[in-house]
Amino acid sequence: MTTASPSSSAQGAREALAVRLSHLRKDAGLTGKELSARCGWHPAKTTRIQKGAVLPADADIRTWCAACGADDQADDLIATARAVDSMYMEWRRLHRNGMRQVQEDWYTLHQQTRVCRVYLSNVPPGFLQTPAFATALMHQITTFQGTPDDVTEAVAARVARSRFLYEGGHRFVVLMEESVLRYRTADPDAMRGQLRHLLAVMPLASLSLGIIPFTAQRTVWPLEAFYVHDDTTAVVETLTAEIKVTQPREIADYAKAFTELAKMAVYGDAARALIQAAIDALE
Repeated sequence: MTTASPSSSAQGAREALAVRLSHLRKDAGLTGKELSARCGWHPAKTTRIQKGAVLPADADIRTWCAACGADDQADDLIATARAVDSMYMEWRRLHRNGMRQVQEDWYTLHQQTRVCRVYLSNVPPGFLQTPAFATALMHQITTFQGTPDDVTEAVAARVARSRFLYEGGHRFVVLMEESVLRYRTADPDAMRGQLRHLLAVMPLASLSLGIIPFTAQRTVWPLEAFYVHDDTTAVVETLTAEIKVTQPREIADYAKAFTELAKMAVYGDAARALIQAAIDALE
């Protein structure tokens, strides 16, 4: 099976906005050159906007609408452009003032989610991380990105999401590759504490935790981390960006991938045995 590029939802939405702007120009009976002249910019800019190659700024949209005699549509188009912009967010932009705000945004999203399906091939999900593990990981991210260090505040905000494991109305279905248990993302003491924490939370009624063993026969290759919230939004994490997928077709792809990955996972005693083996390997 194949899944679409996680950035294709953002690109598709950008292209849909470009089509709307193109239709405005055509409805006004303007050529690209005539529109560019009215807007006071080079025709190449009009071409890039109409191809969806660039996302127009608020001022560009207002100028475009004025040139087409469609000022009444500017606010709606600006709102659409801002929504498109939020679909593909580079981590350096998100973390430009530190990591705390992003963690608080995640808290809000989890608060609003009834069922969250999570797949990870690198680290445990934030709501299952211990403070020591989260601190080690966030220091690595901050150093790599060169963004402001507010790790203490960010860790507190991240760990706060664990409260939803103990409150009614929330369900978490988590799949992790066995590699997540084995990667030395933190020092041995922090890793040991993290793995023991996974064992401690496994009995919670709100949590289903499956581990995909190294030895599993693959029907889906290891993927980038993704979170599916109530079948309405999928959040995909790449090295450089957080991508919000909202197209139903793509969300269905992630749901299908999750179903296939879940078939390869082990649960209960078999999962606990893999976690315990990872702990023993740290001794």
